[in-house]
Amino acid sequence: MTPRSTSARTAFGPMVIAAAEQYTPAAQRLFRDELAVRFLPLGPRLAARACRWRFVRTLLMRATEDLAPGMWGGVICRKRYADDKVVEAVGAGIGQVVILGAGLDTRAYRLVAPAGGRAYELDQPANTAVKAERLQAVLGSRADQVRVIPVDFQTDDVGTALAENGFDIGEPALFVWEAVTQYLTEDAVRTTLAFLSRAARQSRLIFTYVRKDFLDGTNLYGAARLHRRMTGKYDVWHFGLAPHEVGALLLDYGWAEREQVGSAEYTARYLEPVGRDLEVSELERFVHAERV
Repeated sequence: MTPRSTSARTAFGPMVIAAAEQYTPAAQRLFRDELAVRFLPLGPRLAARACRWRFVRTLLMRATEDLAPGMWGGVICRKRYADDKVVEAVGAGIGQVVILGAGLDTRAYRLVAPAGGRAYELDQPANTAVKAERLQAVLGSRADQVRVIPVDFQTDDVGTALAENGFDIGEPALFVWEAVTQYLTEDAVRTTLAFLSRAARQSRLIFTYVRKDFLDGTNLYGAARLHRRMTGKYDVWHFGLAPHEVGALLLDYGWAEREQVGSAEYTARYLEPVGRDLEVSELERFVHAERV
């Protein structure tokens, strides 16, 4: 199997949180993902299944919050936001969904393929190897509904990889780029945006970014341990933005920012209506854009 880098191993953490969310009472659960637990490798899968007991969920949440206050709430809210945007796009007739840096994401199998859409998942080879194993174990022949494509976003041509697997650049598509940009260099982010500039008009893009002031240490958002880990010890987070920079960056590549959400929006939209009292970190934000 392809050796796993530090950045590849970080794919497990958010999916454990997504899996643990499935044990939240239905009236307060932010999203339904019956595949989250099953896609995880054995160790993380056992940890996630243990979250059926509330005290285990509480312990895991506390450990996460000790690393970065509001991270747990941020992960489940961003998962819900991305689910909503995928459902909206597919419902609007967009027939292609490209998930950049898919990790163990389940949306292609829950929300795209069952609706008749074509889904493409791209990620580094270490992650696609783990994904392929779990897909065969969980879905068997149904795994072939989605194209899983190994790429290195730092060096490979995303457009070529997609074209070789049947993607039609001339048709509108939704591109999902969740929890990836911080792991790339600015050159790699711009290379991906250059590819996206060729997307058909009316295409949609959703992506997260980590705030630049967190990466440079100006504002640690209470998450000094996370900062030391990701920018120091492991040195895997490289790229960040300030909220006011997003619109201009996107326009350079033919995209218009339609919405940008973070802690305040998540709380009002998702948490308060179901009575969830969770802190949500502001160090990561989600952007929705359209090709113009």
